[in-house]
Amino acid sequence: MEPQRKSSDEEESSRERGLLHIWKGYSCSVTPERVRLSRPVLQAALGTRHGVLLVEGGQVYSFGELPWKQCQVLEAEPLKPVLENALSGQCVVTVAAGSFHSGAVTEDGGVHMWGENSHGQCGLSNLTVVPNPTPVAVLDLETSPAQTVQVLELACGEQHTLALSAYHEVWAWGSGCQLGLVTTNFPIWKPQRVEHLAGRHVLQVACGAFHSLALVRCLPPQEARRPPPDKCGRCHQLLYTMTDKEDHVIISDSHYCPLGVELLVGVRVGPEGSPPPGLQSSPSEPHLSKHTSAPVTEAGPHPSITEQPEGEETVTHNGEVVTTTGSDTFATVASSCVREAESQMSPYPDEQAVTEHPKTCSGTVMGVEAAKITLGGASFKPPSESLDPLTSDLIPSGSLPVSSALNSLVSSCASVVGERVASTYEALSLKKMINYYYPGVGGIPGVPGGFPGAPGEERVRLEESMQGKKSCSTGDIREEEADGLNRRLSLPGLLSQVSPRLLRRSSRPRVRPAALTPVGGLPEAGELLPSLQTEVWSWGRGDEGQLGHGDNLPRLQPLCIKCLSSKEVVRVAAGAHHSLVLTAQSQVFSWGRNSSGQLGHMESPTTVPRLAKLSEGIRVWDVCAGVQHTLLLADGDCYQPILYYSGQQVREGAGRTPGPARRPQLHTAACAAPVLHEFGLRECLHELAAAERKFYCKLSSVKNQIIRPLLDLGENYSTPEERLWVREALSTALGPVSTMLLQNLARCFSGLGRLTGQHSASLTANLRRGREVKSLVMLEHASLFLDTYNEYCCSVGNFLVMGGFQALAKPSLDFFGKSPELLLRLAESSEENIPLSDLLVALFYLPMRHLHEYGRLLLKLGTCFEVSSLDYQKLQDGCSKFEALALHLKRKRKEAEYTYHFWKSFPGKMTDSLRKPHRRLICESSNKALMLQNAGRFSVNWFILFNDALVHAQGVVPYKSLFSTHHVFPLATLWVEPIPEETTGLYGLKVISPEETFALLACSPMEKAKWLRSINQAVDQAIIGVEKEAGQPGLGGGKRMEPPISRTASYTFYKDSHLKDATYEGRWVAGKPNGRGTVKWPDGRMYTGTFKNGLEDGFGEYIIPNKTLSKNDHYQGHWKDGKMHGLGTYKYATGELYEGFFQDNMRHGHGVLRSGTLNSSSPSVFIGQWVNDKKTGYGVYDDITRGEKYMGVWQDDQRQGTGVIVTQFGLYYEGAFNNNKMQGTGVLLSEDNTTYEGEFSDDWTLSGKGKLTMANGDYFEGTCNGEWGSGLKVTGSYFKPNLYGPDKESVGVVKLGRLAVRAEDKWTAVFEECWRSLGCEAPGQGDKQKAWENIAVSLTASRRQIHDSPELNLSRSQNRTLESLEFIPQQQGGPVTMEKYNSIHQYLIKACDTPLHPLGRLLENLVAVYRMTYVGVGANRRLLQQAVNEIMSYLSRIFQIIRFLFPDLPEEGGAIPEPSNNSPATNDSKDTQLESPKPGRVVSSSALLLPVLLPRLYPPLFTLYALEKEREDDVYWECVLRLNKQPDMALLAFLGVQQKYWPVSVPVLGEKTEVLSSTKDACFASATETLQQISTTFTPSDKLQVIQLTFEEITKEVVSSLKDNFLWSMDDLFPVFLYVVLRARIRNLGSEVSLIEDLMDPCVQHGEHGIMFTTLKACYYQIQHEKIT
Repeated sequence: MEPQRKSSDEEESSRERGLLHIWKGYSCSVTPERVRLSRPVLQAALGTRHGVLLVEGGQVYSFGELPWKQCQVLEAEPLKPVLENALSGQCVVTVAAGSFHSGAVTEDGGVHMWGENSHGQCGLSNLTVVPNPTPVAVLDLETSPAQTVQVLELACGEQHTLALSAYHEVWAWGSGCQLGLVTTNFPIWKPQRVEHLAGRHVLQVACGAFHSLALVRCLPPQEARRPPPDKCGRCHQLLYTMTDKEDHVIISDSHYCPLGVELLVGVRVGPEGSPPPGLQSSPSEPHLSKHTSAPVTEAGPHPSITEQPEGEETVTHNGEVVTTTGSDTFATVASSCVREAESQMSPYPDEQAVTEHPKTCSGTVMGVEAAKITLGGASFKPPSESLDPLTSDLIPSGSLPVSSALNSLVSSCASVVGERVASTYEALSLKKMINYYYPGVGGIPGVPGGFPGAPGEERVRLEESMQGKKSCSTGDIREEEADGLNRRLSLPGLLSQVSPRLLRRSSRPRVRPAALTPVGGLPEAGELLPSLQTEVWSWGRGDEGQLGHGDNLPRLQPLCIKCLSSKEVVRVAAGAHHSLVLTAQSQVFSWGRNSSGQLGHMESPTTVPRLAKLSEGIRVWDVCAGVQHTLLLADGDCYQPILYYSGQQVREGAGRTPGPARRPQLHTAACAAPVLHEFGLRECLHELAAAERKFYCKLSSVKNQIIRPLLDLGENYSTPEERLWVREALSTALGPVSTMLLQNLARCFSGLGRLTGQHSASLTANLRRGREVKSLVMLEHASLFLDTYNEYCCSVGNFLVMGGFQALAKPSLDFFGKSPELLLRLAESSEENIPLSDLLVALFYLPMRHLHEYGRLLLKLGTCFEVSSLDYQKLQDGCSKFEALALHLKRKRKEAEYTYHFWKSFPGKMTDSLRKPHRRLICESSNKALMLQNAGRFSVNWFILFNDALVHAQGVVPYKSLFSTHHVFPLATLWVEPIPEETTGLYGLKVISPEETFALLACSPMEKAKWLRSINQAVDQAIIGVEKEAGQPGLGGGKRMEPPISRTASYTFYKDSHLKDATYEGRWVAGKPNGRGTVKWPDGRMYTGTFKNGLEDGFGEYIIPNKTLSKNDHYQGHWKDGKMHGLGTYKYATGELYEGFFQDNMRHGHGVLRSGTLNSSSPSVFIGQWVNDKKTGYGVYDDITRGEKYMGVWQDDQRQGTGVIVTQFGLYYEGAFNNNKMQGTGVLLSEDNTTYEGEFSDDWTLSGKGKLTMANGDYFEGTCNGEWGSGLKVTGSYFKPNLYGPDKESVGVVKLGRLAVRAEDKWTAVFEECWRSLGCEAPGQGDKQKAWENIAVSLTASRRQIHDSPELNLSRSQNRTLESLEFIPQQQGGPVTMEKYNSIHQYLIKACDTPLHPLGRLLENLVAVYRMTYVGVGANRRLLQQAVNEIMSYLSRIFQIIRFLFPDLPEEGGAIPEPSNNSPATNDSKDTQLESPKPGRVVSSSALLLPVLLPRLYPPLFTLYALEKEREDDVYWECVLRLNKQPDMALLAFLGVQQKYWPVSVPVLGEKTEVLSSTKDACFASATETLQQISTTFTPSDKLQVIQLTFEEITKEVVSSLKDNFLWSMDDLFPVFLYVVLRARIRNLGSEVSLIEDLMDPCVQHGEHGIMFTTLKACYYQIQHEKIT
């Protein structure tokens, strides 16, 4: 009933399709008459006396009586279609027809309307009729600017029109409460959004004469579960009230919102109940007027509801539309059935009045005040006699039996409390209460439904009539699903009085073993398949009960029909005064007027949905409705569509009958086979959709008649105790495992049914929309179906293996009885005396047959296409997938049955412990075909091969229990290989497991081959996994002959001492963990990393719980042979952190230990050498709490040997330590240079002979005792040498460093680790080639580790550097040339730039220890010389490693010959300029290594220089500041610069400016700026380069002023350079000079650079001693 699209198959277009047939009414002799059109009809829509046709190409034709077309000749043939030329150029995709107006939707979502418009139903103002299709703007005024709304489809009634937008919102225009708009001002000329449905996903709309229907997708579960509101959203009154009485509680939802019912305004009733003047009291006296374009000024009543004309409707099937009518006009068969809401026919007796009839339709729906109805003997006027016809909309017509009211109230009470009333006692008690409070109910025959008359009394709603209660159980619409999440209380005015017992019952939640209908569709299906969780909403006039809410009240706003919320409605249709819905289970529910039997189930009307009665096996898949008839399109047993008709009949030879012939049951109107011209692709698609619908109906029957009763065993018992006892008996019979499996089986069955229902709805919609193969979900998303079927088959097999069906047979006898005809019929079994358990098995395996049906139908579809086409290939692939899955599941069923019979044949404790749901038997050795080698004489061995394990059962013959023990070997960790027969002569198999290896002997070569093949296949399937195999069911021919020797699996150890009770998950090789994996111990320990031969080896992470502190120790680093070995990081639960090297699970080698709760504020830090988990060797200990730093030798965690201590207060000690104390000879200096040299007995305690020197040079010699800083006892001589000594400066100077650790002995562990990484046991002893190979391996392993750890990502430049370093440099013998030297230099720069290279890691460690030593408290000026010596030691030791890697490199001080003249110049021009002017280059460690080392050590080193030169720099800086106050010329004169060197003009912003006497900072500015760069360089060579450039800038400026060549003399140059130094204002020039002097390459000391440096040093001293007069 959607518009049919043109088929993409070109061959089909030539065949007959889209033919139009018409006939009058229905009788056995009616023959459809064909109407010839030039093009196939895609859709037909019918009004009261006209119709609209949509043909191929998007053209629209109208036919019938068209009074709005003024040029139409009434005498012409009314059936001749007329082309709507106004739509030429527009591509129309769907059409709709109301009673007297029509509409069309174009491809771009535009709306065109034409026809009668007196009530605004065409959406065009100031026009009573619209002769031709005219665009109607549907605008969203809430947006700025207003946007046009695209429309998907239209639905037309008699006085209104609905549109469904592309956003699935409903828009309405016209007149009447059926619009769903909160207003009484009609007509509505402009389309307005139905706000009550805003936010909901509307799927379809339908219009009756004066009511509307909408099919809405249910809200998501999270929204549906929201608690209902306490107050009405419109009038803000309480929705529910509760009154607590003595013995019962009254719960009332009697809130009555006036917005829920049509407002009674605008009409006053006269004394006699007659309408006011101007309104016709009888429809037989119509108010006639001419057609005019002026607005409607008079309103008349709508036609009487007692005399209904016969309307028309259509039903579609694949391009053929069958349309019938009961009127004298016409009936049609056209391309697509329309969801048309038929309206009432004009009551005029002649055709002449038809032209005037539309004027009589009023634009405003009016109501009158209802007459008073009093219970208990008061006066009452029946509405049919005393009220205006319009008033009957508000009052139910006719009286209903009292039992109907009672049933309604009982049902209403149960719906409020949340529980249906199932006990007779509650029903009787409610009846007594009703008779008590309302004694008149049932006593007055004329009371319609028991309405109370007083304004303040409660309203009681009747949900259904007595006829509704007599419907069959399968059709009872009140059998709602268990979840009930989408129920809505749609009836205002409900009174419920419930006993406390009923309330207590309702408060107990109903527990279901499985939710058979969960809310929402398949998550995986998402947007692929239509949702079956839908709701039906209705609104408008309800005088005939056509709204389905159980009453005859109108509804001004859409209201959900709650009883249809769980019925999976997929389609709605509306007749003039009745409504229909179609469910996914091919059921049809109908309600409303039934004057001609159009509802199809009873002679009386109904106000609630009722199931239409169809013959067995009839599956309806499309519905439509006219005024007094209904058409259904259904499948029969033969997949040909059948058209059914229910409603007004036509007698043969008598024309239309004077009164409708009522036929409650439906009759076959015509078989569509001779009419519908099904050929090729259409026939195959229809057969596929019909098969899917049939299958879904079968699944629904099984669910409702078998699964649900089995899960609800005990519901038929009256008392809760009996129901609980039955359920407990069921759980006991099944056991906990089988009970869970049954629930899972029900869940999987429900999922399969839900998928099938959605797919059937999708296929049915595909028949309406198009016939493209690519739109078939089962082809594009086949995995969704394959996975669902595989999961369901597994659940059935698991339940079967555990004996679930056998255990379920006994409890199910109570329900099915001893002769289960229902099971036999559903299981399609013809066997007699079949056991109930086998019948259940056959029933639950029945869905597997449908896979073959899929394959057959897809193969049949493929015959409609060329073999070379893409569609044919898709269909073939889909067919092969479903057929392969069917064979795979058939094999799975056999395995499950074989396993079940095995467990049944071998009962016992052992088999009970081995029995698992997923476990399947493959083979076993009970026939002694397989034996254990070297078994005992009386021992018995039984091997059982399952799909997941090999079981070895053992026992001894004499014992009663044959098999006393058994062991399970998981297949994923099992390796089996044949033993060569040539060596042993036996047919043996070697079985390897993680902890055992044994041999099995077969009795013959065939048995050996059989077991070897079976075990290997089972192991291979266990590795691949069941899910992967199900996704590719056709793996049979491509399976590996042998499983891989390397695999990923999980295993729990039970023997291994190291891994006992631990579970390993990761890579395996030949029975041993090998590769990356994870081990978890029961005590909480966990290791994640690499393994080798079953032990931790490589990089890994280890977590050890600390139960005392409730925290974990955490290690991350390298392992070897199952122990921590190599570089790693250990975080202790106590807060300590160790970063360094390990050996045999102990700290061994160089490492850093940070102690404290927080690493950032550690109380102490130790960095140095460790031996066997103890501090041993040289190390630095920073005691942050005490403010002391120790730099010396350790032994067994104690200070032992020589060392240095500095404190934050400036104290310095160097000397001997013993037992962690200062004991022996030492030197102690304070901040003010007070010095003690002598003996110590404890920390800072002097004891023995010594010399105490004061800051002024005076000293004591003798014996000193006491603690430094707290008073000393001195016995000896006092000397004042400055009185007698000639050299005052030399007195009291102490040479430091004599008692400290030598620089060569520091950090030996760091260098030893570097040598070990190169493969050398001792420095310089090893193979050079092996060293290079170790470097390449280390870089490759580090890159792989970084690749596995995303948090350690390197930059792109670092990755490129690593790649270049992995190549071993090619070294050719012979002397090193400059080219080789430069390549070595570049390699060293790259190697030292990455910590992954051994040299880079060495450099990083040296930088770390240097900073740890000389930063913080270590920034003591006494340590300067040690810091310099340490750097020189680094250079010499690193240079030794470089010469080991590059043996051709000359020794320290060796020369590299200068390249020949014809060779190109070296790239290192900068370094060549640094050299002194002598032939060749001198190789030195400082030239090679300082550029990469010193920049990282510069901050702490320069800080020490600044502290040492602080006093000299202060004097120098004071003089610089004073002299820089002078202008340039005055300063030049003061410094004695000759005037010929004075600049006359200087460049300022590119222009020459004359130097004046006041000019400042302008002379020699470029040289000054150059010299200032000395503070931005690090190495001495770079600083000397800056000095040289400064001299060049000075010379350049002097030459430009003299304009002549000259040679500097030192007497002339020195004053100029002194001026530049002063103007450069270098703050720490003394520190810079000292750094250059200490670290300068010795080979340049006597060259040009040396002279320049001497000049700078002289300037520094000159400035300090400059006298300013």
